[in-house]
Amino acid sequence: MLSNYIKIAWKVLLRHPFYTFITLFGISLTLTVLMVLTSFLDHLFGTHYPEVNRDRSLYIATVIQTDSTRTSMSTGPASFPFLVKHAKSLKSAEKVSIMSNFSFSNTYINGKKIKLNTKYTDADFWDVTGFDFIEGKPYNETNIQNSDLVVVITDALRDQYFESGGGPVVGKNIEIENIHYKVIGVVKGSPPTRLYTYSDVYFPYTAPKSNYENKGMRGRFLAIALAKTTSDIPSIQSEFDNNISKISLAEIKDGQSFTVLIVRAEKYFDHFLSTFARDGTQKLLFYTVASFVILMFMGLPAINLVNVNVSRILERASEIGVRKAFGAPSSALLWQFIIENVFITFIGGAFALVLSYVIIHFINSSGWIAYADLTINVPVFLISLAVCLVFGLLSGVLPAFRMSRLKIAEALKA
Repeated sequence: MLSNYIKIAWKVLLRHPFYTFITLFGISLTLTVLMVLTSFLDHLFGTHYPEVNRDRSLYIATVIQTDSTRTSMSTGPASFPFLVKHAKSLKSAEKVSIMSNFSFSNTYINGKKIKLNTKYTDADFWDVTGFDFIEGKPYNETNIQNSDLVVVITDALRDQYFESGGGPVVGKNIEIENIHYKVIGVVKGSPPTRLYTYSDVYFPYTAPKSNYENKGMRGRFLAIALAKTTSDIPSIQSEFDNNISKISLAEIKDGQSFTVLIVRAEKYFDHFLSTFARDGTQKLLFYTVASFVILMFMGLPAINLVNVNVSRILERASEIGVRKAFGAPSSALLWQFIIENVFITFIGGAFALVLSYVIIHFINSSGWIAYADLTINVPVFLISLAVCLVFGLLSGVLPAFRMSRLKIAEALKA
């Protein structure tokens, strides 16, 4: 019986190519856009290389100093000493790494200038993150204590600076800003969308021009606190908040008129959201707007799908009348329309899956985002497909139920 319904559904799709195209286009386009969008959001906020521990990491990246009325404010990254004192000391964290925001330098090879993104880190940076070392190894505490002029570079810079195919580069020197550094490791690069790990060159924080000894609360550094398990995150946040609450008013003022200090250890998405929504009201507004946009995005194609389904079923009234005249029960007609809707939804989902794969593969290989690693989010795809299926059934079953209960004469007249 099921195979007969599917054969009928296939014949109906071929008999009305315009309706079929409109329906499949609506389902496929909606799912494809949704899949590409969620892949990009997952690329931005998910746990991926080299931030393979992001799901159990807390980011301490912004220091906000303000007055009690919040009419004046100073905000930015923290200083290295501030993070050593208040973040590096966290006992509930497994590890805490301090690193600078990326900055810029130049190097030259055969008279050609190469613009570099540079980053200064401590030795724990390599444990908190999960970089793949293609050659060599990371610098360690001994290198840092000895202020060794060593660097870790990416494979992209290796290919630019050293002769391509010239063998290992560990142990060779690279000149950056007129200083010769010894390359001790080569890693697979990080996408530029991962701001806190992206760089071309990684220096120990004791390297020249890191300015790690600058005093005060504000500087150019941030910290990532790694929890042993995700369940430890609240206790780390509580310990960090306790550390911040003990900071004296004189230190908060930092030579200014500020009396309030806001520094949080947040999960990555919360940290990102806090950069433009700093209180509960603004965050509620953000979630409301985002929910409305998603509802509209899913709702408009659904309304289109409802209209197409209703028109398609009403147009088949005479067919229903003939089948009823030959003894087809109402339940059989109803099941036929249900299977037709499920069938066409799955076809649309298959088209969407193929289109999403092609678009994501194109983005990954285009070079628009270096080291891009967008992937299809299977749970999101299944949920979206289920939503389309629900809308398809709702839009198809109700008119089908109505049509299946028509008397034969009325159906034939329709």
